[in-house]
Amino acid sequence: MFKGSFVAIVTPFSRKGSSSGSKSLKVDEKKFAELVEFQIKNGTDGIVPAGCTGEAATFTHDQQKRLMDLTVEIVDRRIIVIAGAGSNNTDEAIALTRHAKKAGCDGVLSITPYYNKPTPEGQYRHYREIAKSADIPIMIYNVPSRTGISMKPETVARLSHIDTIVAIKEASGSLDQVSQILSLCNITVLSGDDSLTLPMMSVGARGVVSVVANIIPKEVREMVAYFLDGDIERAKKLHYKILPLSKAMFIETNPIPVKTAMRLMRVINGKLKLPLCEMEKENETKLKKALKDYGLL
Repeated sequence: MFKGSFVAIVTPFSRKGSSSGSKSLKVDEKKFAELVEFQIKNGTDGIVPAGCTGEAATFTHDQQKRLMDLTVEIVDRRIIVIAGAGSNNTDEAIALTRHAKKAGCDGVLSITPYYNKPTPEGQYRHYREIAKSADIPIMIYNVPSRTGISMKPETVARLSHIDTIVAIKEASGSLDQVSQILSLCNITVLSGDDSLTLPMMSVGARGVVSVVANIIPKEVREMVAYFLDGDIERAKKLHYKILPLSKAMFIETNPIPVKTAMRLMRVINGKLKLPLCEMEKENETKLKKALKDYGLL
């Protein structure tokens, strides 16, 4: 079910009234709908709203639930919707997962509990309770750079025996991690690192949850599809074409670079909610060069 190119979609914001500051920002639902339609038009296999790239950490739960509802409404069953529904609070993750099920999402993305740094047993129990709470496919999410802890392949394998835990977004940056996971179980692995999508697929991953697909969805989808269809040379050619742009998306904390890129491309206004803020000028210059070299500016 979860294979192909999924976009970790950004959340565009507009300002409420004349007030300033992060509190005055609201989700620009019209612009969000335009971004979703752009993804569908360019062949993206699925939308992942309210994740790290979508700045869900700055949302209230009501706002996050509204974004789930909105995405399902806009997509209207044309492609898959996997809603960000994770938390370091198991009860909160359960509530968000139940809402995703109610909203009609096809699955949820559930991040490893951050800050608490649970043991492997704690990680297992966290996900087990979420899985018991709602009958919906779950993609667990290993991103140690954000959570402060990495999931052991053995824990992933143990979780794979739970029927609704069907995939993992692997963003450890380690091909060895992917290899070990797939040597232990049959869970679907999706890359969480754009620059490593093709290398991860070479050892068994089935696609990507992509940041760079916000700006080049067609190329990311084609690269993944070529590889899955056995056309390795065409996939490799696209990998090397996309690589500099993928690296540029992470010269500062995601989603600062990708939203800046979309502002420079005049797609969105690029507004970010605190504690995220605008790029340093030196890094913005590097980003502009990558966009120009690719032909996007």
